[in-house]
Order: sequence, then C-alpha cells, then structure tokens
Amino acid sequence: MTIKTLEDLFIHDLSDVYSAEKQISRALPKMARAASDEKLIEAFNTHLEETQGQIERLDQLVEATPEVRIKRMKCHALEGLVEEAQEIIDSVEKGVVRDAGLIGAAQKVEHYEIATYGTLRALAQKLGYKEAARLLEETLQEEKATDEKLTIIAEKTQ
Repeated sequence: MTIKTLEDLFIHDLSDVYSAEKQISRALPKMARAASDEKLIEAFNTHLEETQGQIERLDQLVEATPEVRIKRMKCHALEGLVEEAQEIIDSVEKGVVRDAGLIGAAQKVEHYEIATYGTLRALAQKLGYKEAARLLEETLQEEKATDEKLTIIAEKTQ
C-alpha cells in the first residue's frame, strides 16, 4: 500500500492494528494455559474478552466512517511479539519465572497497542473522524488499564 496522505496512513495503521488484534485473540488463550498464577490467568482471559470487543469496535469504526476500508495485511510487529511469548512458553518451566516472562511479553504487546491506538486517535481527530476518534479512545483506555493490571500482578508475583 502506497502511503501519500494522512488518510492513507490512518487506513494502513488501522489495517495493521486489526491484524494485530486478531493475532492477539489467538495468542491469549495459549498464554492463559501456559500461566500458573490465577490472577494472571484471569487477566489473560479478561483481556481476550476485551480484545474480541476491540475487534468489534474496529468493525463499528469502519461502518461509521465510509471513507475508511481496512486492507488485508499482516502485522509483522505483533507476529514477532507473539513468537517471543511462544519462546517463553517453550523454554521456561511452568511457574513463577514463566509467569514473569509472560507478563513481560504481554506488556510489550500492550505498549505496542497503546502507541498504535494513540497515533490512530490523533490521526482520526486530525482527519475529522469524530466517531472513529471516540471509539479509538475507548480502546486506548482499555489497553492502558490492562497494562496497569499486568504491572500490579508482576509486582505481587514472587
């Protein structure tokens, strides 16, 4: 996809994060099964539900913004982060150390999403897509809350 305008960039980044959310929705159940801490398992399962809602919200955004059509593409950044999480699952024995690694992997994903949704919200505002900006802000706040929840779990894990 050639990016020449802010709208092109918005569509590219929106398409990228749509792919990312789909990848996350496949990775979270694996991460939950691999974790041992009950709070961490619960956080992964809760975030899976939120992620499914975020995908629906992206669909709503596209419906509410006729100028925007998501392109089929793969988020390579998320693919790499998911591979890192899988390496932790494969190479670290189940327990506290694996949980710490999974929290770190999940927070890398959250930080990627926070950066992406913040950028998308700013672009939507610049382009005058008010409903899109509102929907993106809602997801941005969920991602920040998940990151905070993971930090709290990490600090309590021994």
